[in-house]
Amino acid sequence: MKRPRKERSSRPGSSRGRMRVGVIFGGRSVEHEVSLVSARAIMQALDKERYEVVPIGITRQGRWVLGDTHCALPPDPSVRGLVRLQNGGRGAGPASLDRAGLKIALAGGRRARRPSPLGRLDVIFPVVHGMGGEEGTLQGLLELADIPYVGAGVLGSALGMDKAMMKVVFRDAGLPIVDHRVIRRRDLESGRDRFVQAVEKGLGYPCFVKPANGGSSVGVSKAKGRRQMLEALDLAARYDRKIIVERAIDAREIECSVLGNDDPVASVLGEIIPANEFYDYRAKYIDENSRLLIPAPLTEEQASRIRDLAARAFRALDLCGMARADFFLDRTTEAIFINEVNTIPGFTPISMYPKLWEASGLPFPALVDRLIHLAVERHAEKKSLITTYRPAKNGRRALTKD
Repeated sequence: MKRPRKERSSRPGSSRGRMRVGVIFGGRSVEHEVSLVSARAIMQALDKERYEVVPIGITRQGRWVLGDTHCALPPDPSVRGLVRLQNGGRGAGPASLDRAGLKIALAGGRRARRPSPLGRLDVIFPVVHGMGGEEGTLQGLLELADIPYVGAGVLGSALGMDKAMMKVVFRDAGLPIVDHRVIRRRDLESGRDRFVQAVEKGLGYPCFVKPANGGSSVGVSKAKGRRQMLEALDLAARYDRKIIVERAIDAREIECSVLGNDDPVASVLGEIIPANEFYDYRAKYIDENSRLLIPAPLTEEQASRIRDLAARAFRALDLCGMARADFFLDRTTEAIFINEVNTIPGFTPISMYPKLWEASGLPFPALVDRLIHLAVERHAEKKSLITTYRPAKNGRRALTKD
């Protein structure tokens, strides 16, 4: 296995004091609680001698609540790894912004032309799982504010959230995927029966029904017959306008963490033994009987193949920074399928992404530090690009940089 590169001697913030890191968490997503736990773990892992943490919370109502370095971290997990932020207020800082004012505050902090509630921010660590933070909208805001940020850019984030489009990219890249069908919620009203018949003919039962855009297995069902299929479609349609149905296979669930920008590195592999019939929300965060096997009991050939597929998927989606790639290993045929890639994986104490890197020799604090380096590195590369074009006289082009 290829190891992550060693850190360079020149570290962010070392030449002028501590680097100010804004950690954005919460959001109007069904994964709100998971985001709080991930954010708390990241903020605790940041070296206080080198980083100054600025908590930036988003309430369930979409209100941006700004903290300062004295702001309380999200509270300790209360019930089996979940944190509940009542009314979006606990752990909040002294100032708040509506959505319209956020970009001004972010950009104002960087440019220092006007006072900003945030002050200068050197980098943003977004930990908003799911919609409103992981699908490219937050990344687009940070691009406009011209602030380095951890993780995938706008395109990679959008592709990584939409399972239907992700599979299109995977298929075109020659990556093995499970047979599936896609339907939009609006089409369910007029074409539900036709769609169900097509699924029964093409995929058969059992099959999995999922919101195309979502995470933490929220809204996911396993249908073993027509009645369950109809109920599953209705459930998935509550969470997204686009629904994906996949053929179920009797498979082992293998996960791989990926780290890097243009030269991604894959971690050791882990296997999930879910407490329930499949790895649903309760099995992930509530029930205590799910098990994680690290390293996964695989042959070297299988492990090498999965790590290679993880890196290829990372590049196919044009990702950077971090991602967790999830795979199926068919118990009968031993065929390997890539299920999906998560661009902002969980950073909770029980999350697979940091656990796999720890098993690979990269502890949690070093992992967070490395992700910040990658964000700064990518931003510097973008800033080196020419952004102005002026046609020259005599037919020659003149390229200038702002």
